[in-house]
Amino acid sequence: MPGMKKNTGSDREHAGSVREKFSLSLRSRIAFYYTIATAVLLALVFTLVFFTVERVVYSHFDDELDREVSEIIGAQKPGTFDIRHFALSDDDHRGDHENDHENRKRHKTEVENDDDEEFLQLVGSEGKIIARSANLAGNTLTFQSGRQDKSYRLAAAGRLAVRQLQVPLTGTDGRIAGYLLAAVPVRDAVTILGDLKQVLLVSYPAIILTLFILTRLIAGRSIRPVEEVIAAAEKITRENLDSRIPLPRNHDELRRLALTINSLLERLQDAFQREKQFTSDASHELKTPIASLKGTLEVLVRKPREREHYEERILFCLKELDRMTRLIDQLLMLARYESSGMTARMEPLDLSLHIREAIGRMHSGAGRKNIPISFDGPQSCMVSADPAMLDMIFENILSNALKYSPPDSTVTVILSGSSGSLLCTFADNGIGIPDEKLSRIFERFYRVDESRSSGTGGSGLGLAIVKKLADLQHITVSVKSRRDSGTTVELRFPGT
Repeated sequence: MPGMKKNTGSDREHAGSVREKFSLSLRSRIAFYYTIATAVLLALVFTLVFFTVERVVYSHFDDELDREVSEIIGAQKPGTFDIRHFALSDDDHRGDHENDHENRKRHKTEVENDDDEEFLQLVGSEGKIIARSANLAGNTLTFQSGRQDKSYRLAAAGRLAVRQLQVPLTGTDGRIAGYLLAAVPVRDAVTILGDLKQVLLVSYPAIILTLFILTRLIAGRSIRPVEEVIAAAEKITRENLDSRIPLPRNHDELRRLALTINSLLERLQDAFQREKQFTSDASHELKTPIASLKGTLEVLVRKPREREHYEERILFCLKELDRMTRLIDQLLMLARYESSGMTARMEPLDLSLHIREAIGRMHSGAGRKNIPISFDGPQSCMVSADPAMLDMIFENILSNALKYSPPDSTVTVILSGSSGSLLCTFADNGIGIPDEKLSRIFERFYRVDESRSSGTGGSGLGLAIVKKLADLQHITVSVKSRRDSGTTVELRFPGT
């Protein structure tokens, strides 16, 4: 429905404006992304540090428990081990429970406060406590049933945190007869590890926040040259295209950016100047025949003339109109090329035949100056090209050769090579072109000197059109010339 489409469009515009309003600046994005990456890395480092410290701390307690258990087990007689005769020590063995209440009362304070003692407990295979050290004071160590190997764990004896080791005891028959549990207090270690965790958790957000602020400040200083480039670029307008962006002192990416923008400005300035020159030249070329036509007609209407005079002047006007038509057609062709609206319709054709036909069309013009056009080449040679464009290229080259060659001279066309590398050469004995001006002959409206003016019938667009049409067909054009020694135009066709 129309109403729904209108609402959808307004919603999109609103969403876009919201995104623009809350979008982060470049320095904030740099600081944000860097902080996120650092936060992840710092979290991994803090976690690794904490668990490494924890493992190192508990490994010391585990070594202590291993030594204590090894001493107790090593004190038993080899080969006669019996869980019923296993003794923790003469003072700590409590097989009967007659004095259990007194021991609990007597050692209650010790198990809660003494961090230097080691606690021992002997458990049968069924999990029944057989004996325990007196310093447990009626408390018991946590037994893990079903364990067949030595194991370490954090546990509690009453309200005291301990590191505990459980070792299976093998009887004379090879079966597990019971378990020996040994533990040491780790209250100080737990306190230290807890403090370490708290320090890490508190310092983590503080470090991240500080890092974001510092990174944003550093990013702001780092992109300041970019802001200077932007400010300089904003001052450049159509009226001052010759201005350039100052180059940063450091030879880094920002300097490359400034060089690239300056290079772009140079190309824009060159294109703008060429367009201005093209407009000026086109205006001049069109004004000249118009002024001539206007002057001629004004003279004709002033007073009656003879019929022959009218016919002569009318033929002159028609000639000027034809020249204007050709000029406009050429300008339109160049405009189509510049706007990428022109494409070549490539097809197989006989290059020798097209050269002969172009020479035939130039016969009348060559006859007026008594300039013969000779052709030296194979009877038939196939290439892939656009027939209309190719004819226009030949006619423009031959027209220039006839136009700027003295009477009774010669123009030669030579076609050589095979289908893989064809070279077509147009040579004349004309006035030639100075070496320093050869690089500009393909520019629009460019004439070497006054002798090449519109009075000779030229507009300065012929070679420009030849170059454009040749490029469309991937034909390479080159010109060789010397002053007063003639000009040679070479067309190299791509292999078929």
